[in-house]
Amino acid sequence: MSGSLALALMLVVNNSALAQVEVVDKPPSASGWRAETVAEGLPQPWGMTWLPDGRLLVTGKEGSLHLVEGKRVQPVALEGLPTLFTGGQGGLLDIAVHPADKTNPRVYMTMASGSDSENRTVLVQGVFDGKRVHSVKTLFSVTPGKSGGQHFGSRLAWMPDGTLLMSIGDGGNPPQRVGSMLAREQAQNLGSHHGSILRLTAEGKPAPGNPLASQKGALPEIWSYGHRNIQGLAVDPKTGRVWASEHGPRGGDEINLVEAGKNYGWPLQSYGLDYKTREPVGTKVVPGMVQPLVVWSPSPAPSGLVVYSGKAFPQWQGSLFSGSLAGEDIRRVALDAQGKVTKQERLPIGKRVRDVRQGPDGQLYVLTDESRGSLLRIVPQ
Repeated sequence: MSGSLALALMLVVNNSALAQVEVVDKPPSASGWRAETVAEGLPQPWGMTWLPDGRLLVTGKEGSLHLVEGKRVQPVALEGLPTLFTGGQGGLLDIAVHPADKTNPRVYMTMASGSDSENRTVLVQGVFDGKRVHSVKTLFSVTPGKSGGQHFGSRLAWMPDGTLLMSIGDGGNPPQRVGSMLAREQAQNLGSHHGSILRLTAEGKPAPGNPLASQKGALPEIWSYGHRNIQGLAVDPKTGRVWASEHGPRGGDEINLVEAGKNYGWPLQSYGLDYKTREPVGTKVVPGMVQPLVVWSPSPAPSGLVVYSGKAFPQWQGSLFSGSLAGEDIRRVALDAQGKVTKQERLPIGKRVRDVRQGPDGQLYVLTDESRGSLLRIVPQ
């Protein structure tokens, strides 16, 4: 363990006087809904975004991009993509369209680039001309590089001010190392992008006003840190609050309300267990580190995340919807006006859920994580 982490652990006080989060197993099932199939045959889908004309772009982990129009699914050419690494959890990952573009929109994608021995999460941008995404260029690359196929992140979410949030995983589980540190210790290293949420301009530069930009040794792109592997990221269009769903280790998956400059604890603060030793990773409460709003154990393996504002289910408005891979469901987390959790329930899907988004029609859409995945829509029963 690095000296800085050992020192931080020495500063942990008696946790008995501090509040812990109640860990939830499997919430009760929700009623009054059903899932209908919109389209099928999507190769290993990972992320989705709507174009200004209402059509849908879906990334495939192995490097494909598809356009969904009604039930029709057709491939979209990607011209100029960097070297794609598809080992383990790597591949072509999330996708977002610049919200200001109405024609020839700029398309942003995250991906793992490199080889098994040297890879990193990168952000690329291209232009969609109606048939293809061309002029793809790399806007941002994570530093330092790493090896192996674990914990790339990586979700994208636009902020109301036009800046872009991008989540970066910690790099992997022990014994995986990044430089002289265990990979997971990078989440407390402000000289590394690993284990953080970044805030970037539309050109991939550090966004003005980032909270740690003036701190010596801190990378200027970092917006929050102490994260393990965020695979759900959502900005509430009404309140501006930023929410993230995060993979813990064995048990201890989280939903966090994320704020600029805050430390979310990993790996010093955690509700999970080490995969090999079955011992707790860190402690459940560390002073000065932000507690999660939700903790799930056993781990459902959270995926895409969205704040619902549609009209089909008025009783669900303002709730978070988090997909889950291992849980094969969608978790609804009801919130009050202050952002506190009031209720949880689940929508059993029966398949691994990779992404959950709200479409321009106000409906909830779901991608299933399969070699030939499906696009589902949640509608009233």
